[in-house]
Amino acid sequence: MERDGAQALTIERLCAELGVTKGSFYHHFKGIPGFKEALLTHFEDEHTGRFISDAEIAGASARGRLQRLLDLVLEDKNDSDGLETALRSWALQDPEVRAFQEHVDGTRIGYLRGLWRDLGAPEAEIEPMARLLYLILIGAQQIIPPVPANDLREIYELVLRLSPHDPSEQQEKDTP
Repeated sequence: MERDGAQALTIERLCAELGVTKGSFYHHFKGIPGFKEALLTHFEDEHTGRFISDAEIAGASARGRLQRLLDLVLEDKNDSDGLETALRSWALQDPEVRAFQEHVDGTRIGYLRGLWRDLGAPEAEIEPMARLLYLILIGAQQIIPPVPANDLREIYELVLRLSPHDPSEQQEKDTP
């Protein structure tokens, strides 16, 4: 899909690329709709759920979680730029994929919203900043050529310098 778009998702082509029979494909996926559902679920698990889980494990402070999320996204960026772009293109053509993309975007922005809130930001800044952080990534993927990970890291570091001080970090410094 990343190379040739959603129209390339045919049972014949998938079976040929995977080296499986049509019978095996139908056994595992119950046809293209089952494959599409499995593909989208895998994408969400791998490119949203895993990032959030790994960021949560990284530490108690919001800044630590935000930094870990940034690291994970930038480590994955070169591998997933084409996939993210292909999925967004597919979402423009398929209502089910559009609903899925809206869900993924909502989950990602919601997580950023929570991190920014945990940093102690004023309530009026939380939603716009969560969107800004996400739009930087999506925009960096959509321009041609995509913004390289190192350049994107510099942009995020600039934005993060604008962030409020994490209340939990101050408590850690004050504790003897």
